[in-house]
Amino acid sequence: MSAQAVKGAVLAFDFGEKRVGVAVGEIELGIPHALDVIDVEDNDRRFAAVAALISEWKPVLLVVGVASHADGAPHETGRLARRFGQRLHGRFNLPVAYVDERLTSQAADAALREAGFSGKTRDGRLDSAAAAEILRTWFTTP
Repeated sequence: MSAQAVKGAVLAFDFGEKRVGVAVGEIELGIPHALDVIDVEDNDRRFAAVAALISEWKPVLLVVGVASHADGAPHETGRLARRFGQRLHGRFNLPVAYVDERLTSQAADAALREAGFSGKTRDGRLDSAAAAEILRTWFTTP
């Protein structure tokens, strides 16, 4: 599914074993917005939080960032992110797209620094800002 194919909201996820950053954007606008950080490791609570976001935003697509090494080789976290995406699809019956998330955390950190965030304030927003970078990548990839 390309960004031009449909209209509606998209939720993007920066998957981590401890936290999941979430961003949202409208396909028509192509502008991602950092939304939330799901800061629970328990799968039941994690998916309950995702369910609440899906209920609120009613997305037509979910995008999951997949980690890989600098040379493109698969990374263990990337394997777990793909599994997370498969679970999202299975639980919510929504299409899931995957985006290479190499460098998204660095881009998000740089953007937060440039916006004047520092220390714990920046750290608390990093995962959702990374999800916004993942969504930006999806919006700009033909």
